[in-house]
Amino acid sequence: MNSVIIAVMVMVILSLVRVNIVIALIIGAIVGGLSGGLGLIETIEAFNKGLGNGATIALSYAMLGTFAVAISKSGITDLLSNMIIKRVNSNASAMQFIYIKYMLLTLVLFAAISSQNLVPVHIAFIPILIPPLLHSMAQLQLDRRVIACVITFGLVGTYMLLPVGFGGIFLNEILLKNLINSGIEANSSQLPLAMALPVFGMFLGLLTAIFFTYRKKRVYDVSKILEVEAKKKDIKPFYIFIALLSIITALGLQLYTNSIIIGSLAGFIIFIVAGVIKSNETQDFFTRGLKMMGMIGFIMIAANGFASVINSTGGVETLVASIVNIIGDNKSLAALLMLVVGLFTTMGIGSSFSTIPIIAAIYAPLCLSLDFSVMATITLIGTSAALGDAGSPASDSTLGPTSGLNVDGQHDHIWDSVVPTFIHYNIPLIIFGWFTSVYIF
Repeated sequence: MNSVIIAVMVMVILSLVRVNIVIALIIGAIVGGLSGGLGLIETIEAFNKGLGNGATIALSYAMLGTFAVAISKSGITDLLSNMIIKRVNSNASAMQFIYIKYMLLTLVLFAAISSQNLVPVHIAFIPILIPPLLHSMAQLQLDRRVIACVITFGLVGTYMLLPVGFGGIFLNEILLKNLINSGIEANSSQLPLAMALPVFGMFLGLLTAIFFTYRKKRVYDVSKILEVEAKKKDIKPFYIFIALLSIITALGLQLYTNSIIIGSLAGFIIFIVAGVIKSNETQDFFTRGLKMMGMIGFIMIAANGFASVINSTGGVETLVASIVNIIGDNKSLAALLMLVVGLFTTMGIGSSFSTIPIIAAIYAPLCLSLDFSVMATITLIGTSAALGDAGSPASDSTLGPTSGLNVDGQHDHIWDSVVPTFIHYNIPLIIFGWFTSVYIF
């Protein structure tokens, strides 16, 4: 058994039996390091070396949580939530009920798509938008698993297809650059077309989740939501204005400095200067923000340590070499195995953006030797990298939805975010990625 497969399987199995994901990542990293030929001391050193890469993300999430709590005090997100609750409570007909449900899903999907391309804030919108809507979702008896699927599709599918915002980074700055560096004569116009069918597979998975898998009503304990919901307050126009000003400022600074920390801090300071938040309340707001997002930060720190151990073992290269020995000149089998290896690699590393440089250098020569076309090669490498992003316990594409949906403790990260997105997106990605690379291009 390859060290990468062993490490990822240990991490996934422990997660599925409800062992805390941070503990699962640490144990998986140690087992993977030892099975990959590293000694215990070397494994721990590699793990510790990777921890620093997650520190910035963890602090970013803590500041983002603090900013989200401040925004919730302004009442701006309550406006939408109150409108929905009022409509649901006013003896809405069955058709009105369905209309409100799908309008809410559309709103969440639009926000997720916009966060990647139109207003590239990534998962920053989730702790701001989702928690105030939990009461509305409970009134609608809307299954939160479908919300997790909607958000993850918006986060992953759009950067795979649209070359603007984070999509521009993924397609042009990372995927295209690494393809060219690996000897593939690709150009930017080919990338969206090559990724179109795999993304269409994801879209079919989204429709399946919405209209079949999670269409039934699911009951949540409203009292638990009320415990974490901001106290009902009069919505003041001045507070709304300050909230809008802080959001615009935070967004502008984030885009200018490429730092969630600076953007969130600036937005929070505006609340203090305007008197919406008193200076002696800042400790309480930071504590509440840390409670909301702190666990996500620790998971990302541990995930970076896990990725560092995987890279140190050289297991990815060994795994690909074993594929070459198995496939011979069978292109169909080669395409399938490359996608499966990409799934395991990305699930371990937790980021498609970080996975491409690792697998492109190995997959590109393999694709050339097997006479895959340029378009097929783009599809294989791009889909392989994105695969685990949609269903990894350590990916921010699953951690982000959990951070917003689990503020009241009624949404399990593994069973309510990871498993649903894995089933509805990773399986279609493998099928459509394989079919596209073998039969279309």
